[in-house]
Amino acid sequence: MRILLIGGTAFMGPAVARELVEGGHSVAVYHRGQTEVDVPEGVTHFHGDRDALAQARPELERFAPDVVINMILLLEAQAEAFVQALSGVAQRAVVISSQDVYRAYARLTGTEPGPPDPTPLTEDGPLRDRRFPYRQEPPRAADDPARWMDDYDKIPVERVVMSAPALPASVLRLPAVYGPRDKQHRFHSLLKRMDDGRAVIALDAAEADWRWTHAYVDDVAHAICLAALDPRSAGRIYNVGEQQALSLEERAQAVGAAAGWQGRIAHVPAGRLPEAMRFGGDMRQPLVTDSSRIRAELGYREVTTPADAYARTVAWERANPPERDDPAAFDYDAEDAALAE
Repeated sequence: MRILLIGGTAFMGPAVARELVEGGHSVAVYHRGQTEVDVPEGVTHFHGDRDALAQARPELERFAPDVVINMILLLEAQAEAFVQALSGVAQRAVVISSQDVYRAYARLTGTEPGPPDPTPLTEDGPLRDRRFPYRQEPPRAADDPARWMDDYDKIPVERVVMSAPALPASVLRLPAVYGPRDKQHRFHSLLKRMDDGRAVIALDAAEADWRWTHAYVDDVAHAICLAALDPRSAGRIYNVGEQQALSLEERAQAVGAAAGWQGRIAHVPAGRLPEAMRFGGDMRQPLVTDSSRIRAELGYREVTTPADAYARTVAWERANPPERDDPAAFDYDAEDAALAE
């Protein structure tokens, strides 16, 4: 098959391109050209702005993709432009979405009142009523690099792509994805403490058992490839993620095992840890999703063992730490004081 990957140079894209090429498919990547990453030899590169796809339509038509995978649709207007530009160019689309479409996310963050939603969440679970989950009030300045977050919302993105008859789409709702190239460095705060020789790592007692579905980057890439290669995925929405979501404490223990850490986890009474050291939110609401649909319909299974996933992530984090840390998040004196209490 001929597959076009839009936004294929960042976190998950190279893993998707690699699996497709190894499977014998012809792959093209459309990106801005600012970063030429380690994608397999033979991948075609199209350079252009993701918000100017219409201008690239002639060369994309010449590539004639069977399927287009869009990793970076963040805004409703982008989704509309994508559908208009690729309708009649590709036969199908695979679009990446997020767990944050669910009402449970709004209950966790406190932006929508109400009791916790039951979990695990299926694809038919209730969605947020409130739009723009990361909008600030007042809105960010026009020249703020994060200004796009005020208009981010995957719910209208999903609605647009799933209602385009000329470009049948499947949507994958992703969990917290971790692994090499993760710009969010999800496990950095734990690993830094371990590598700094902390014998005890403190967790807020109200948060230690809170659960959030995760997935390793290569496993997510495999799910994306399955959806792209299987025409039965058209018109379907799929949750992707581990079958059993770990608690924050279990996640810390998994990181510790991969890091060779010999310390222990201790619970600190709720609210005693400094705010910068807590996850935050209404811990009565887990963010756990059910991935049984993609497993049953497309045969999805993880391609990486948990031990390997954590080991590779730890090795990458050690070799690629963030450029700077928030001192408040690593105030060990304050953490020791909370532990002493």
